[in-house]
Amino acid sequence: MSGTWRRGVLRSFSGLGLLLGTVFFAASLTPSLVPRGATVQGLLSGMSLAAGYGLGVVLRGGWRALQLPSPQGRARTLFVLVAVAVSAALAGVTIWRAAVWQNRLRALMEMPPIEAIHPATVLGVTLAVFLLLVLVVRLIRGTWRRISARLARRLPGPQAAIIALAATALLFWLIGNGVLVQGAMRMFDATYAALDARFEEHSPRPDDPLKTGGPGSLIGWEGLGRAGRELVAGAPDAARITTMTGGPAMEPLRVYAGLNSADTPEARAALALAELIRVGGFERATLVITTPTGTGWIDPESQTALEYLMRGDVATVAVQYSYLASWLALLANPDYGVETARAVFAAIYEHWRTLPPDARPRLFLHGLSLGAFNSDLSHDLHQVIAEPYHGALWAGPPFSSRTWSTATRGRNTDSPYWLPTFHDGTVIRFTAQKNHLDTPTAPWGSYRVVFVQYASDAITFYDPMSIWRQPDWMKFPRGPDVSPDMIWLPVVTFLQLTIDLMTAVLPPRGFGHVYAFDHYLDAWAALTDAPGWTREQLDTLKARVAVAR
Repeated sequence: MSGTWRRGVLRSFSGLGLLLGTVFFAASLTPSLVPRGATVQGLLSGMSLAAGYGLGVVLRGGWRALQLPSPQGRARTLFVLVAVAVSAALAGVTIWRAAVWQNRLRALMEMPPIEAIHPATVLGVTLAVFLLLVLVVRLIRGTWRRISARLARRLPGPQAAIIALAATALLFWLIGNGVLVQGAMRMFDATYAALDARFEEHSPRPDDPLKTGGPGSLIGWEGLGRAGRELVAGAPDAARITTMTGGPAMEPLRVYAGLNSADTPEARAALALAELIRVGGFERATLVITTPTGTGWIDPESQTALEYLMRGDVATVAVQYSYLASWLALLANPDYGVETARAVFAAIYEHWRTLPPDARPRLFLHGLSLGAFNSDLSHDLHQVIAEPYHGALWAGPPFSSRTWSTATRGRNTDSPYWLPTFHDGTVIRFTAQKNHLDTPTAPWGSYRVVFVQYASDAITFYDPMSIWRQPDWMKFPRGPDVSPDMIWLPVVTFLQLTIDLMTAVLPPRGFGHVYAFDHYLDAWAALTDAPGWTREQLDTLKARVAVAR
């Protein structure tokens, strides 16, 4: 039995699969958009090895189905030995080079170098993931064969095979989607719900009646959720803004309605509007409707940049629609949160447009990540064309965002994918680490849209089609924070970018999906014309904020 089992394993072993799997494994060690630790690298490499090996097995099966000549006996043994030797050499060279590649990427992101990639961990996780995936595939194949054999007793062979294939696919889809995916989503939901309900010591309840959750507020402190409490408690006071800006300042207003503050999106939007009216938000010079990320979080880098720039004369209103991480919501349901975003915009905008034009604040939209996606979908053209709001700042927009996709695809041909110019820049402009908002030839129009994006942000530059074609942003010249060592290989690049999508918030501030104060400040200044500020004063503010960190 032992000898029979070994012979069966040897017969099923694919030298071509090993070669292709090793090529995929080696390619997975090359850099992508986000630096990787040993465990994450092992996960990626295991999936890549399995994909390459599976492709080799499929190609071998197709070769045999065509009854083309293939090596037998000693020739096959020699081929397998050569495949093993070549694969071992290729794997060894790329593992040795992996630390060099990672360090070049880390240097672009101003991260300290690593001494090694911990090859034992990488290889151990790779092998475990590979064996698990092979086991799953063999289980699927075994199930198909059993069903096909039973059906073949009553049906012709080809019919039995096709019906068995459909039945097997349905069975495992139901198991994967109904058991694994739904179970994982329930686990994530419970985890993030508990996190959202947590009360943090650094977010104490305010005693100011003009703060949401404070005395007289229409929204209880517990109704804000963790992200909302963090937002309200973290607001700079007038004295802080005066210190940082060097001039007189007001107390900024932050209104936030948490997911548990009311039962429906419409009810939460109405509550946020009532609270905004109560604290005098429509009496400020600037009003911003900010759509949170999937967790309900609003980036304090952007918020403080706005409030410093406006010297506190600004009100921000936001309503939570979820407590899941944005990448989870983005993969599971990209439209998650649109209903809330539309309800909030309609409530705030309809009240705003009833005010006399000379007595109402300038109105802007803002969002980061999934917040940018939902903010973009919060209204239709017919709603606002008669009385348009003043503009929008969308940071790190997901790859499927409506306006971002349209402008990027329609970019001027002399501009790169990762930093487009759109027409003459009158309406839409893009910027990155370096401020590019003053470069267009035409002046700003009355309605403005600014996209802040980093070339290394996988949330923005994830490309599902990378499974079979090279993304445009990989063409040279690349973004300053994208490694020149990154290569495109079908399937592998797709897997790399999928992992990058999940780890996009790991790079330091100013790279990946972690946006920096300075870049937000430049964007808000371009959007609002930075009233009362000179370029030198803005640079001084950046320096003061950097020193205060």
